Amino acid sequence: MTDIKSMTQEELGSFLKSLGQPAFRAKQVFTWLHRGVTSFDEMTNLPKTLREQLAQTCHITAPFVARRQESKLDGTIKYLWELADGSCIETVLMQYHHGNTVCISSQVGCRMGCAFCASTIAGKVRDLTASEMLDQVLFTQLDSGREISNIVLMGIGEPLDNRDNVRRFLELVNHPDGLHIGMRHISLSTCGLVDQIDRLAEEDLQLTLSVSLHAPVDEVRSSIMPVNRRWPVQELLDACRRYFEKTGRRISFEYAMIRDVNDTPEMAKQLIRRLRGIAAHVNLIPLNDVAESPLKPSLPETVLRFQKTLEASGIPATVRRTLGSDINASCGQLRRNYEAEKPKEGSGMDGSVGTDGHGKRA
Repeated sequence: MTDIKSMTQEELGSFLKSLGQPAFRAKQVFTWLHRGVTSFDEMTNLPKTLREQLAQTCHITAPFVARRQESKLDGTIKYLWELADGSCIETVLMQYHHGNTVCISSQVGCRMGCAFCASTIAGKVRDLTASEMLDQVLFTQLDSGREISNIVLMGIGEPLDNRDNVRRFLELVNHPDGLHIGMRHISLSTCGLVDQIDRLAEEDLQLTLSVSLHAPVDEVRSSIMPVNRRWPVQELLDACRRYFEKTGRRISFEYAMIRDVNDTPEMAKQLIRRLRGIAAHVNLIPLNDVAESPLKPSLPETVLRFQKTLEASGIPATVRRTLGSDINASCGQLRRNYEAEKPKEGSGMDGSVGTDGHGKRA
């Protein structure tokens, strides 16, 4: 069965033409898919014969709500979606003054092995398709009733390790006949795959590149991020310079504050030295506790001192506001907890576990 929602409108046109359909049908089908319909019968302006033909040859992806948690503190909503093959991924909806931002996953699990991240503990299971990424935006918007204005690819997985599907997703979500979310409203986070950063720069997409730096020194970064053994700090920063030269887009450097690891005054000085000459913004992230990790968050006063040191040197730095702290809103935590509880609750496949009345199995 063909994954029709992962098709671009141009590909849909070619596909429908092969079925003997006129060119205008492509826009009709594309628009229905991007409204979040879950069956071809809902496409009421298509001939019944075409709907039947599509149902016989194609499938429409639609995730099932395995868990839905809403923060009583700030309205953040975290979804655990169960996909057609039983895999689970997370999506987080956050409210800011500038609009609603959805943080989506790009893979089931992750193979990057970062020591502070719950998503990578069990490794990578598979890549997500473009439609499975799009569905996170579509069904979060439909379920919450909140219009999505911004997307961050910072959930489970390394987006540039699934580059082709991510690139297709970006084209779909940006399309004027779909959700039409502008590239400047999309952020893509990477742990530092230098070859893929260079490829992304050549496409000049005008999205925001967020680089998970987390340490300015190779010895420290390699100890918490295995990717640094392949692409050391200087190689990564050289790629960031090339990216800026090509796109003109300032780079956001993510920096998780880890107690007695990367939060010392000396580390701040090293970071300043490394970032000199780069159009950069540093986002300091209070570390989330992961049960399986010995790493602990920096003290609040240490984070503030680190921020002031950066700003005094002329580097813009902000401390990320912690959202959804009462609902395990950091990446990978809900999925880990759900999978740990599954044996106690049975298979979790009967729709009774945590559906909260919101989801239907595709």
